[in-house]
Amino acid sequence: MFEDIQLIYMNVCILRFWALLYDRNVKRYVCICLASFHIFTQVVYMVTTKEGITGIIRNGYMLVLWINTVLRAVLLMQDQDGYVGLIQSLTSAYYDLASEKDPHIAGLLDDLNRQGMLMARGNLFFGVLTSVGFGLYPLSSSERVLPFGSRIPGVDEYTTPYYQLWYVFQMLITPMGCCMYIPYTSLIVAFIMFGIVRCKALQYRLRLLAVRHPAGQRNSRRLAAEIKECIRYQQSIIAYVDKISGLTTMMFLFELLAFSVLLCALLFMLIIVDSTSQLIIICLYINMILAQILALYWYANELREQSLAVATAAYDTEWYTFEIPLRKNILFMIMRAQRPASILLGNVRPITLELFQNLLNTTYTFFTVLKRVYG
Repeated sequence: MFEDIQLIYMNVCILRFWALLYDRNVKRYVCICLASFHIFTQVVYMVTTKEGITGIIRNGYMLVLWINTVLRAVLLMQDQDGYVGLIQSLTSAYYDLASEKDPHIAGLLDDLNRQGMLMARGNLFFGVLTSVGFGLYPLSSSERVLPFGSRIPGVDEYTTPYYQLWYVFQMLITPMGCCMYIPYTSLIVAFIMFGIVRCKALQYRLRLLAVRHPAGQRNSRRLAAEIKECIRYQQSIIAYVDKISGLTTMMFLFELLAFSVLLCALLFMLIIVDSTSQLIIICLYINMILAQILALYWYANELREQSLAVATAAYDTEWYTFEIPLRKNILFMIMRAQRPASILLGNVRPITLELFQNLLNTTYTFFTVLKRVYG
């Protein structure tokens, strides 16, 4: 079971606690209903507020985060069998690798677990810091404000006791929202990280073929069996990555579009704010957006690169010294690896660092236009 795999254990346990994975109980509906009600009050606030552009952009950022949080929870509930099946695929493939008792592969798995656990703990730590920051923000203000801009129709939320009750409500759902949002991100990145390790394991197996079966001392039947096993393993990696992409592609497209607009708006805020504290908060928001996107794009790009590297490893097998049927198998493997397994964005474009760079370039272009018009 996944309990022994530190890469995903913490994230799965948190999502399971809130009944978003495995368990199906009332807690999942409490989460969704509370977060949805909070989003409703935020939308009402955005429509009726008389705040300036700075407040609108800041609260718009919070609104997108909460919508994204609910979207992730709904996707987990709708595609629960798909996510559970993906966890089972990861678990099965993990134990298959561990059972080989190879020092190199064991080292890859140890590094993977260490990085995954560090990422999960680090993300949760920053989530806690963010929650504390939201809670302390109203306490440091000279007038009554709430952590998130929100409004209940027919109620003055800044009068006693509504203000105190609404403040407590927002502080209670903030950690809940973090537990719905952050573990999902960490879990998806963990899936991608394991795909990278599987690609490296396949490269290692391919390079061992030339060592185990040198020319002149070659058992053709055994070599053919190992090549076929490598081909099957390559196909299983492709199917594994396709499962990840199928479950997340539309959500990642929504994130890209939403965060692109928010990033442009936050950059614009940098030239219109008039206080140091607001400047620091905006810089923190920008860093949060970039950190959320970069972690995903970095590992998705690495997965694509390692999938491409399978072709190089297959070429290094000295395939040209094999028998003709085995040469054809290796060549087909190389040809397939040249169409690397990738996490797709909206089922259209692979997620890469080049796409991340294009996002930054496009965002900065719109920012400069806004600066010239309104600056």
